[in-house]
Amino acid sequence: MRIVLYEPEIPPNTGNIARLCAATGTPLHLIEPLGFKIDDKHLKRAGLDYWPNVNLTVHPHWAAFEAACPLTRVVLTSARGGVPHHQFHFQPGDAIVLGPETRGLPESMFALHPLRVRIPVLPAVRSLNLSTAAGILLYEALRQTGGIDELP
Repeated sequence: MRIVLYEPEIPPNTGNIARLCAATGTPLHLIEPLGFKIDDKHLKRAGLDYWPNVNLTVHPHWAAFEAACPLTRVVLTSARGGVPHHQFHFQPGDAIVLGPETRGLPESMFALHPLRVRIPVLPAVRSLNLSTAAGILLYEALRQTGGIDELP
């Protein structure tokens, strides 16, 4: 599995997701532009002292990510449509892509990558926090693919 944050905006969310990735041995990819500097104190604080355990790659744009990971199956996330995460069939090596906190992924990406997953929530709630969503999706993907059994 890979977690990919497309143009993340809020440092503590990215820091929390980095900690999640450190805990599961999951590579983390950040697609620029970022809404913060990579040395932001809030980013570092949220990731605590786990940063040395994060397999982090920062890409200048989406095309650079695709060039670096050409055979990766891309699974886009959406608050408004797609297969519920517990019904979606994850595969080892999937790249789970989450969009910016304030606007989600651009529609142009959905035209290029048809796999779309969502986390069901009640209609009164627009979406979940980015780091919460990343945790739910990653652990479900690891559960389905046997990756969770590799954790102590």
